[in-house]
Amino acid sequence: MAGIDSAVPAPPHTAEPVGAPLPPPLPGGPPSAAGTLSGDGPLQDRLAGWVSDLTLLHDLTEALIRTASLDDALRELLRAGASLVGARRGMAVLEPADGLGPASTIGLGLAHADLGTIETVPRDVTSYGRILDGLDPLPEGALPRPIAVPDLRSARDLDPRHREVAARLGYAASYALPLATQDTGTLGAAVWLYDEPAEPAERQRHLVGLYGGLATAHLGRLLEVERARAHSTALAEELLPHRLPLVPGVQLAVRHRGGGARNGGAHGGGTHGGGAPGGGDWFDALPLPEGGLGLAVGSVSGGGPGALAAKGRLRASLRAYAVMEGEDPVAVLSDLELLLRLTEPARSATALFAYCEPRARRILLAGAGHAPPLLVGAHRTEFVETSLSAPLGMLACWEAPSVELSPAPGETVLLYTDGLLRRTGDDTDRAFARLHAAAASVPKADRADPGAVADHVLRTVLPEGRRPGAEGVAGGAGEGDDVVLLAARFE
Repeated sequence: MAGIDSAVPAPPHTAEPVGAPLPPPLPGGPPSAAGTLSGDGPLQDRLAGWVSDLTLLHDLTEALIRTASLDDALRELLRAGASLVGARRGMAVLEPADGLGPASTIGLGLAHADLGTIETVPRDVTSYGRILDGLDPLPEGALPRPIAVPDLRSARDLDPRHREVAARLGYAASYALPLATQDTGTLGAAVWLYDEPAEPAERQRHLVGLYGGLATAHLGRLLEVERARAHSTALAEELLPHRLPLVPGVQLAVRHRGGGARNGGAHGGGTHGGGAPGGGDWFDALPLPEGGLGLAVGSVSGGGPGALAAKGRLRASLRAYAVMEGEDPVAVLSDLELLLRLTEPARSATALFAYCEPRARRILLAGAGHAPPLLVGAHRTEFVETSLSAPLGMLACWEAPSVELSPAPGETVLLYTDGLLRRTGDDTDRAFARLHAAAASVPKADRADPGAVADHVLRTVLPEGRRPGAEGVAGGAGEGDDVVLLAARFE
């Protein structure tokens, strides 16, 4: 639920027009110009009003279709509708009749507390509740009708609780518009509130009805996009580990989110936060024979269902290769590269695989076009020097030497995807410097918790507007990139 405190005053065009009510648009467009030359003053006034209303409707629709999210579209709907019906405040409730969601409530000129107060009124006595729940009898197949309550104070059949809330919030009349078309079904309802007894004139009803139909069609398109994105996120979640393994000698944590999703993560043995990367970034942590541990991060080129499918295949294959020859990270990535060339010839991928012996604090790793790990400890913060190598699928045959390192007790190794660097908006060198500085500034009290280390790095390395999950920010360089950060602290 969200509220907007700014109010929209009623503009001059909401006044009742001169002459008869606005006729519906004619199939062939406006009447011919010949009618304007007859000297009929009232007709000219009507035509001028007709053209003015069409121009207004066009401008409001243009502003609406520029919105790219459901909440923004609802806010624009409320603002435009308020100007059309001459109201100052209102609320929009998105609640698709198919029950598949998402649901949302947006206010105009109403704070969060005001919206909450309105929702204390039983739904079945509110106009939006009657629309959404289909409480008014209608012919089969007919759409819900608008509901006007011109004077809440004198309405005899008004529920006392509704009257009390209206008096508390200071509104005296309402006009509710169904957000429904034959193609979309009922998606929600918009309600505008008047400070004094009032109701829109017939011309205003006609205009807001036309606008509401266009707005509902736009909301239907955005709803399809939102549901597809949610489905993609759920699918991506299933392609990643649901729990991090408990391996003696090491503590694990991960932070991962797709572009624009909320921040979250997981600690050793716990389920990771909901909302996996929706693109091609992935991670893995799997126990291996004789107390070993395999850690991996990677990224698949492209996006959409194809990238998700490739990510799932690569991660599953890497798990098999790690079990068979995990002590040789170069062999693991070589096998993965061969698989990629055979199954995804048009796709490339970066990957980093580390074979760990936690009790001995020994790590053997190899990377393919991937950013180097970062070692964070009480006495040093440094990137692990890995040999330069091309991403998988870029060369006829991939191979690169492995690197061995021995973390000191209490040190944490950070594995991450390139999205963390791109989200900074800086060039490569500055992005690496920002990451190093963030890791070096981890407070001493947080160094014993790999999750706290990862959280501090994310908070520090990324500007607020480019952090995964930041709300209300404009897009920028790397704004849509996945971010994966896998932390392993050795005891």
